[in-house]
Amino acid sequence: MMHTLILSAPNGAGVPVVMLHGWGANIELMKPLAQRLAPLGYDIHLLDLPGFGQTAPPPAAWGVPDYAACVLDYVNGANLSQFHLIGHSFGGRISLYLGAEHPDRLLKLALIDSAGVPNKQPPIQRARLTAYKAIRDALYGVGAKGLADRLRAWYGKRFGSADFNAAGGVMRDTFLKVVNQNLLPFAARIKAPTLLLWGEDDQATPLWQAQVLEKTIPDAGLVTFPGAGHYSYLDKPADTIRVLDYFFKH
Repeated sequence: MMHTLILSAPNGAGVPVVMLHGWGANIELMKPLAQRLAPLGYDIHLLDLPGFGQTAPPPAAWGVPDYAACVLDYVNGANLSQFHLIGHSFGGRISLYLGAEHPDRLLKLALIDSAGVPNKQPPIQRARLTAYKAIRDALYGVGAKGLADRLRAWYGKRFGSADFNAAGGVMRDTFLKVVNQNLLPFAARIKAPTLLLWGEDDQATPLWQAQVLEKTIPDAGLVTFPGAGHYSYLDKPADTIRVLDYFFKH
């Protein structure tokens, strides 16, 4: 069962907003934003996605569609026919998918330092990855599973990201499924008005990725925060709330 938290508007009848956190995060990192937004007339639904916070990992390696289905199960159970959706980083990946596949459910979409745009890889990195995959698959193909597993572990430790190396068990395979999906084709199908909020100093999902999303999503606008990083909503909380509230109400 997914761990959730609801922060209600003062009158108890706020506009529903679902918030999806980033990879390695949880409800607690989204709560500062929710606590400022709820008093402005919103019922905020915070979710610990499977494998994070107080929610157990999925039973097998999940991809973005699986996480989207999990979120959809929650909103259906909560009787949210339509809602605003806020996705940060990994939560943005899920939001892009939901926006494309379930356009009738979203009122408006806010993406904060969202993932989903493929990273630009230098030629040497692409060549290294291609060679690694060829050797790994060849070892598996001839039955040398132990050697292939050791190669995989070494490559991940040597060249994997911090998030990859921090993940264990099913979450490591989940990470690979998630990051290897290009969400741009889904972004192009989003119908909901979309707000992009971005830290200009974001190193995890650089500003150029926001600019790609702005060009790809049919009805999108980009607001950037100077001096803010990947958690721009925590770096610039007052600005974030002001922009989100205006966007949702107009």
